[in-house]
Amino acid sequence: MDSQSVKAAETVSRDTRGFDGAKLINGRKRHLIVDTKGLLVTVKVTPADVTDRDAARKMLPELRKSNPELTLMWADNAYTGLADWARNDLDLTFKVVKKPPNQVGFKVLPRLLWNLFVKFVAVEHGVWPVRRHR
Repeated sequence: MDSQSVKAAETVSRDTRGFDGAKLINGRKRHLIVDTKGLLVTVKVTPADVTDRDAARKMLPELRKSNPELTLMWADNAYTGLADWARNDLDLTFKVVKKPPNQVGFKVLPRLLWNLFVKFVAVEHGVWPVRRHR
């Protein structure tokens, strides 16, 4: 789960635009949920001033209802604080992936680490993070 802020033209209604103070963008924000292969599962477009946590609180119940096999979700630091809510209200394991303290900028986790993690979840627990695709 992640989001992306994008600039909106002046012709876009003010009701659907907002200012993302972290990225200094006046526009909209795309909130995306993808599966373990990177395929799009769901997307929600909001004004850019909507926080990632607020969007997740609206998206995840809908996603969980339509995909009851979903048991595990990964997200970045912007979603910190949702783990207890997801576990108690949605019966969903929500993992926040933190970047190393010495990391500067964006870097993708090594593919080997991803493969080991998915293998651990699949083999040790007998379930894939997402079992079917639409």
